[in-house]
Amino acid sequence: MRFSPHLLDEIRARLPVSQVVGRKVALKRKGREYSGLSPFKVEKTPSFFVNDQKGFYHCFASGEHGDIFTFLMKTEGVSFPEAVERLAQEAGVALPKPDARDEAREDQRARLLALMDEAAKFFEAALAGAGGGDARRYIEKRGLKRETLAQFRIGYAPNSRSALKEHLAKAGYTLEEMTLSGMLIAGDDIPVAYDRFRHRVMFPISDAKGRIVAFGGRALDPEQNAKYLNSPETPLFHKGHLLFNAHRARLAAHDKDRVIAVEGYMDAISLAEAGFTETVAPLGTALTEDQLQLLWRMSSEPILCFDGDGAGKRAAFRAVDTALPHLKPGASLMFAFLPDGLDPDDLVRQQGAAALDACLGRARPLIDVLFEREWGQGDWSTPERRAGLEKTLKGLIGRIEDESVRGHYRQALSERLASAWGPPGGGWRPGAERSQGGAGRRPGGPNFAVQGGRATAQVAARGGSARGFQRGGRGFGPNLGQGTERANASSSLRKSALVVAEGGAPPYREALLLKVMLNHPWLIEEQAEAIAALPFTSTALSRLRDAMLSAQAVNNSLDTETLRTHLNKSSVGKVLTLVERAVSHKSDRFAEPEAERTEVEDGWRHALAMHDRHVGLKRSLEAAEQAWHEDRSEASFARICDLKRQLEFASGTDSFDTAAAPGQTS
Repeated sequence: MRFSPHLLDEIRARLPVSQVVGRKVALKRKGREYSGLSPFKVEKTPSFFVNDQKGFYHCFASGEHGDIFTFLMKTEGVSFPEAVERLAQEAGVALPKPDARDEAREDQRARLLALMDEAAKFFEAALAGAGGGDARRYIEKRGLKRETLAQFRIGYAPNSRSALKEHLAKAGYTLEEMTLSGMLIAGDDIPVAYDRFRHRVMFPISDAKGRIVAFGGRALDPEQNAKYLNSPETPLFHKGHLLFNAHRARLAAHDKDRVIAVEGYMDAISLAEAGFTETVAPLGTALTEDQLQLLWRMSSEPILCFDGDGAGKRAAFRAVDTALPHLKPGASLMFAFLPDGLDPDDLVRQQGAAALDACLGRARPLIDVLFEREWGQGDWSTPERRAGLEKTLKGLIGRIEDESVRGHYRQALSERLASAWGPPGGGWRPGAERSQGGAGRRPGGPNFAVQGGRATAQVAARGGSARGFQRGGRGFGPNLGQGTERANASSSLRKSALVVAEGGAPPYREALLLKVMLNHPWLIEEQAEAIAALPFTSTALSRLRDAMLSAQAVNNSLDTETLRTHLNKSSVGKVLTLVERAVSHKSDRFAEPEAERTEVEDGWRHALAMHDRHVGLKRSLEAAEQAWHEDRSEASFARICDLKRQLEFASGTDSFDTAAAPGQTS
């Protein structure tokens, strides 16, 4: 809903800034103003001021400035429409009624929200019932208290294809509503719709207002292909836009000036139970740009807490790439790596909350993790290799949009390289970088501990640009340049199937996923639930996916030729031809018939992640455009421009070839 300036002015007129701010800050009157300790910084001397006559607050410690709506958004992490709605209610100002289409959408949302709440009640009752023994044993093994189960509304989905469907039907919900909510799996090729979640421990996922919009299910059958399964994208749920437990964590995060992001539901629940109530988790995917923005609403430097193993390091490295373009003063990340391969839940239960606190206290800034990643990728014993590292770092620095932060990264990374390599004649010798188990050092200089392992991401995939690189400058050491070049897709690439509009050839990402399924049908059986939830840009591609799933359901031992014959005889044969033409080259080797199983699995995961990222960016753009229609603010417009740049960049640089050589794009 768009709010008129007159409406906003009326709310401001009825609610003094001191009244809204005073709920969070102890204010003392000083003449015409009020003062208090900053809610944005830890300080001993008041530097926060409120002026009711002018209708704003200002914090000299942090530079924060705004009105009552801004204050609510900054301190409680709510969106602008939510802030307007809450303050209008407090001020007694009636909001305009939506038009007929808005009312229809709101009626549908209200029905779906009620359905999700009813499903949660069903799962809670099933957990306590006779059939919930396996789920209760799993929960007891994880050590969760009854109060925690009630607080998070944890439940159990019975091992039945129709138990929830029958319950919701008795409660008055239609088959269409159950399917639209994501609780049933249905389709043209599925004769009878069935429950999506079966024999799983159920974790409700809530929106910013605490309303259940989706579920995550943990499989109890060890033979189940998908250990964790989320609801699909629905009118209520966009997984890249939400964080698990965010609605509970945001007030604690503001009070503690800290938010912790862990990798899974159980970690978030266990830490909240242990007193770390400011803990959230992504929803089964790598951290997205929208989730980063949510974290930054809660804290200027969120702590991302990862397992200390290789998978945890790779997840941290992906988060670095996601955050780089958005870094700015007051918006960065810290990284905490857990010891001995423990996850947060294990650490707290085995060693207590103090052990986790100590680990969080050792959290490292983003620049440390970035430098460690790049330093650990090679042997820098020759001038050419060093030049390559400098080029890579310059490309990464160029992705930072804020000029001030970009300049400080340029200086800091130049100093680190100079310190690691040593001055001319300072005793550096070939191979010194790899002494002491991979550490690079010079006499009297710092020791940069490097956790080994060659990262798979290449310079091109990170958006680095080598143009404009210069050596020299003031003082010794590499000069990482002053330019802000960005990698741009070539004109031929922009016209290719990778970025073509929906009306032409299938988008490359989607065609590639379907080709992998065709050449490796065993994936369809093992990844059936994930494949069923894949969003495609056209109904034709969705029909082809559904036909593959249907064929696999009939014949579990499908080979490629049998599957192709089945598809060509059906109504999707022409779509299959378009897909095969769209992926005519062989640079994405994991999609080819001769690829090894491990190569296929790695490539499939990577392709899914890239597809999710692109879909998430497009959905974020739609949400940003809607937000602009509602508030017409400069921030909303800037968000639209930023997302369009990211989409263009992603379309020109995404590579699915996990085995590409350094510097090679697929």
